[in-house]
Amino acid sequence: MYDFLEREFFEQPTLEVSKNLLGKILLFNQLQGIITETEAYIGYDDPACHAAKGKTKRNQAMFERAGFSYVYMIYGMYFCLNIVTEKKDFPAAVLIRGIKLINVNKILNGPGKLCKELGINKEHNQLDMINNQQFSILNNNVKFPFEATPRIGITKGKENLWRFIVKVK
Repeated sequence: MYDFLEREFFEQPTLEVSKNLLGKILLFNQLQGIITETEAYIGYDDPACHAAKGKTKRNQAMFERAGFSYVYMIYGMYFCLNIVTEKKDFPAAVLIRGIKLINVNKILNGPGKLCKELGINKEHNQLDMINNQQFSILNNNVKFPFEATPRIGITKGKENLWRFIVKVK
């Protein structure tokens, strides 16, 4: 059995959370997947962050306490799952870009594909993921080597190496 990650884990600096989520387990209903890819989005100075220009109805989840979900739609058809980081009222989050399902030989690479396969949608926005029996992050105490690369699918802030992906041997 795995332990739930505590809120303090998510209250760390976003880049640290993004790196340290690699290898952790995303729990959604009865499905579990090892997190293999993440991206960090950090506050007002990050032009790719949804909250760079302030709080809106769409991004208000980013201003929640660390450990809350931020789920939004892109291209009018795909949902993306983020986990809020740092302190309340500072907009920062980690996008979960990929997981490897446990007990199924299936990799869900891409945030839209991940949410579609798991059934994550707008109803799962702004939920507290701390000690949540249905929707949480579990600690399996495994660390994987990873590499840092530019974030994908953005036009601003591309120079930041804030995408982290597990290295495959």
